[in-house]
Amino acid sequence: MNKLYDFDGMFDEKLATFIEESAGKYSEKQWEDMIPKLYQKFGDTVLKSIGTTPRLYYQEMTAEELVETLRRHLEEEVPVSDFLCRAFEKKDCTDMLIPFLKSEKEEVVQYAISLIGSDVRAYSAYLSLIIDEDTLDDVKEAAIEQIKEHPDPVKKELLEYYYDGVEREFMLEMLSRIHEKDDIVYQVILDEFLLHLDNIPMHASYLAAYGDNRAIPYLMEQIEREDINYIEFQELKYAIEALGGEYNKPRDFSSDPFYDKIHEGDHSIFDKFDA
Repeated sequence: MNKLYDFDGMFDEKLATFIEESAGKYSEKQWEDMIPKLYQKFGDTVLKSIGTTPRLYYQEMTAEELVETLRRHLEEEVPVSDFLCRAFEKKDCTDMLIPFLKSEKEEVVQYAISLIGSDVRAYSAYLSLIIDEDTLDDVKEAAIEQIKEHPDPVKKELLEYYYDGVEREFMLEMLSRIHEKDDIVYQVILDEFLLHLDNIPMHASYLAAYGDNRAIPYLMEQIEREDINYIEFQELKYAIEALGGEYNKPRDFSSDPFYDKIHEGDHSIFDKFDA
């Protein structure tokens, strides 16, 4: 059984000593640039206590050993270094990591999603997490981001969940990233846009992401409205341009409170429109 090492802890100790010895030599900005480089150099430094470098220690493990090492790190609460995570990139560990997605511990699930990535073999498990009411929002969002990379293999499932009313907004978000154009998917996204004109930014962004220029006339109709606010205008304009259209009509939003906040540098207003 491979021994667990807290390589990040070792690095922090060396870094603290180095910073102390280099007091006054570097600016804060220089330290920000140097620390990542020092970390990478540490990864390629032979440590006498283990007889190899932190990077090679994990690279020489089999896929099975990597997964077991990760499991023990998480169970025994030994910090997981970037060197361990990077070692997974050179091994096919997906099938062995999928069971981690059923863990009751968020940290374990998040590590599994991060390491598996957008591997289609995990999509079924990802969808199970997304539709589960008990799944934490951060976990759902992480799984959604991975499926969005290539949702075509689960288009049928996404549509079924959508029609069943299960996490509709999440299903729309993923459907909007479908690469192979489909009249049914297009109509679903367009209908949701027209049905939710009280939430233009989110649903206009779905149309922009889907990339079907048949939506331009519908977006044009809404951008012409005098009652839209500045944020809605900007999202509609972006969607129109993303689909190959143009909107150059001058509009005055100087009395719009959203316009004032944005141009004063207060971007917290966008929090209301998080997708």
